[in-house]
Amino acid sequence: MKSYDRAYFDRWYRDPKLRVATAAAVARKVHLVVSVAEALLQRRIRSVLDVGCGEGTWRAPLKKMRPAIRYVGVDSSEYVIARFGKRRGIRAGTFGGIAEIERALRGPFDLIVCCDVLQYVPASELQTGLRSIAKLLGGVAYLEAYTSGDSIEGDRRGWHQRTAAEYRRAFGGAGLTSVGMHCWVGDKLRPMTAELERGS
Repeated sequence: MKSYDRAYFDRWYRDPKLRVATAAAVARKVHLVVSVAEALLQRRIRSVLDVGCGEGTWRAPLKKMRPAIRYVGVDSSEYVIARFGKRRGIRAGTFGGIAEIERALRGPFDLIVCCDVLQYVPASELQTGLRSIAKLLGGVAYLEAYTSGDSIEGDRRGWHQRTAAEYRRAFGGAGLTSVGMHCWVGDKLRPMTAELERGS
């Protein structure tokens, strides 16, 4: 079994030779996603759900941009929950088990983030989790997913190879529509998008 303990986060998020992203790169991504959400919502975001949030690396740059936002993190790591749960607003849960804690999350959310997670989610949980996300979505979902056609470095243990077509079918099956750059909208914001903004 894969263990998301302190050693895992030290290796992939803090070791300068192995880390998958720097703080500056995360901040740029946060800025992009918040801008997309606010452009479509036509107001500032007020709430964020971060699924598979790890240690909550999105929280600080989100709070820097929008100090008043309500941030809710969800992660399966016992280490993360014990060390950061209360302080960073992270609760125990899995991608496929969002429905089990849905009421406690108090959605809908203006922004839902699922960054660098989907390629590790087994097929049995993918559609269930996506449907839960669509149900909780009141704005934009940032669903970062890498396919069998992408050249990716980093943690390949437990990686599920999926094609772009497979992901598009899964997202579409949950009622989500692409607006580019890993951003997706549901029924509420779809009318706010132009035809050329929506992916094929």
